[in-house]
Amino acid sequence: MSGASAIEVKIHYEDTDCGGVVYYANYLRYFERARTAHLESLGVDMKRLTEAKNFFVVKHAHVDYIAPARYGDRLIVQSEIAETGGASILFRHVVTEKTSGNRLATGEVKLVSVGPDGKVMRFSPEVAGRLKAGG
Repeated sequence: MSGASAIEVKIHYEDTDCGGVVYYANYLRYFERARTAHLESLGVDMKRLTEAKNFFVVKHAHVDYIAPARYGDRLIVQSEIAETGGASILFRHVVTEKTSGNRLATGEVKLVSVGPDGKVMRFSPEVAGRLKAGG
């Protein structure tokens, strides 16, 4: 993934089901963490956006589960911007197990920028420029 950034996630007991396998919905949480880290690495200040009443909402999420992550594993979650629009961002994510490098899951999440009224709000020129530089 060119232009990607990555975070490491340690799998705790609370992340797993009764069989010690990561609960499927938790991958979306890991994607969220990696996305936020990627945006911040581009200089997009999420706290400042929120204070300015500019929010990101998920329009679409898709996950392909390839192999299970388990209690005690360390995962690498990569995130990159695949596309940007005037008020949307499409992220691609890849999750691998740190030691083996085995791919565990991939996914895409499309975010839309909205204002406090929930209506679509175009990115400011500053944010749009930072997103295009990272994509």
